[in-house]
Amino acid sequence: MRRLLLSLALAATIASPAFAWGKTGHRVVAAVADEYLSDEAAIAVEDILGTESMAEASDWPDFMRSDTSDFWRREANPWHYVTIPEGEVYADITPPPEGNAITALAHFRAIALDETQPLEQRQLALRFIIHLVGDLQQPLHAGNGTDRGGNSFTCYFFEELTNLHEVWDELLINNQELSYTEWTDWLTAKITAEDILVWSATTPGQWADESAAIRDQIYPDSQILSYDYVYKTRGFLRQQLSKGGVRLAAYLNEMFAEPAAE
Repeated sequence: MRRLLLSLALAATIASPAFAWGKTGHRVVAAVADEYLSDEAAIAVEDILGTESMAEASDWPDFMRSDTSDFWRREANPWHYVTIPEGEVYADITPPPEGNAITALAHFRAIALDETQPLEQRQLALRFIIHLVGDLQQPLHAGNGTDRGGNSFTCYFFEELTNLHEVWDELLINNQELSYTEWTDWLTAKITAEDILVWSATTPGQWADESAAIRDQIYPDSQILSYDYVYKTRGFLRQQLSKGGVRLAAYLNEMFAEPAAE
């Protein structure tokens, strides 16, 4: 029996990809952001994405990871996370040669603003921006460098064999049994003007530092997770989704307030 459990645990660890938030979480961040876009940013987003909403665009970089091209399987894969060892901050880190979520965000910002780029490339860039801002709010996407962002931390969530990364990607969110629009309505009703002011003032590096600080608080003492863990983490979960939406809007508002590249 122990060998069977060990084999199942190993299979779950190997098979689980390092996504962030899952479809619902990414759509929540994008839909919350939509509520706080400036008119200028909303027009710029529509000019690039057309009839595609930010919520629809938000999960596209994860969906495309199933594409067999080298770009999606190799080059783009490291752009979904940052690594910040325990006790350090992002300013202490030298980004790896392949880049990370923060370097990718800056890269795609330049492309999205460059009106000489083909529309297809600007669409790819904006989809990545929407996605990566959400990624940076997921605590386990600021990994400690020891367990693949919680993917190697095998656990049971309400008797389902999984890992801690998947718990944060999807299972905690899905446990609430809300659609992404219900999540958006519930969260935006509680976001205050002070929240917007404080959360909008931070930088991507600070987002990553906040996520790393939360990360170090959410590793459970037990590998059997149930109602107690949902209760303990609910505030973090709601906070990070709310912050993600406000920060995405602030990032796009500031970004599209700049003159387009000539």
